[in-house]
Amino acid sequence: MGDSITIDGTDEDLALSKSQFLSRQEVIRRRLRRVKQLSRLYKAHYWSLMEELKRKHKEYYWMYGKSPFKEEEKKDGEQSDGDNKLGLGFQLKCQISDCKEKAMALTRFCHKHILRDSNQTLYRGCNYPVKSGQICKKPVLRSINPPHCTVHAQAAEKHLARALKRAGLNVSSPSKLAPKLHVVVAEYVRQIQTKRREAQQTSVSKIKIEEKTSDS
Repeated sequence: MGDSITIDGTDEDLALSKSQFLSRQEVIRRRLRRVKQLSRLYKAHYWSLMEELKRKHKEYYWMYGKSPFKEEEKKDGEQSDGDNKLGLGFQLKCQISDCKEKAMALTRFCHKHILRDSNQTLYRGCNYPVKSGQICKKPVLRSINPPHCTVHAQAAEKHLARALKRAGLNVSSPSKLAPKLHVVVAEYVRQIQTKRREAQQTSVSKIKIEEKTSDS
């Protein structure tokens, strides 16, 4: 796309510019012609930006992603290690000793260990609870809410679908229908009460066991 743009129908516009008044049809025809040209220019500009984005993404992936040539990767890794010892280069490999992945741009850690970087602000850990009271902690973008990784986001949707089904709502996908607030609140209250009753039962059983041991 050049800097100068030739407006379609300039000859017709030049002829109409000598007229003191324009009819309704002439005005609509001129505006429609200019709107169509502007639409074509926007589309051409959009696709040129898409081509530039593809080119930059290719350069980025070639530099920071996985190279298809293992020998070249090994050679680059050895060269980067030598440069890092001299303080000339930037760490291409992840800073974690056992990790062999390449570091992300502007950091010394790969995507798997990006949470080790105290200066980064783009990622946070997945807070989905797993076994033994721990959480997942896989890196996810901060814009994702709730902060769940791909696997646990699907698991959370399944749990929500089962909870809605117990509440009397047969919803195939929880994203298609937003349930009423009182239904969700009632289900959460029921789950909290169930957990409290289970905790009370376990505490009572522990007390009984302690009393039996003390009597004996």
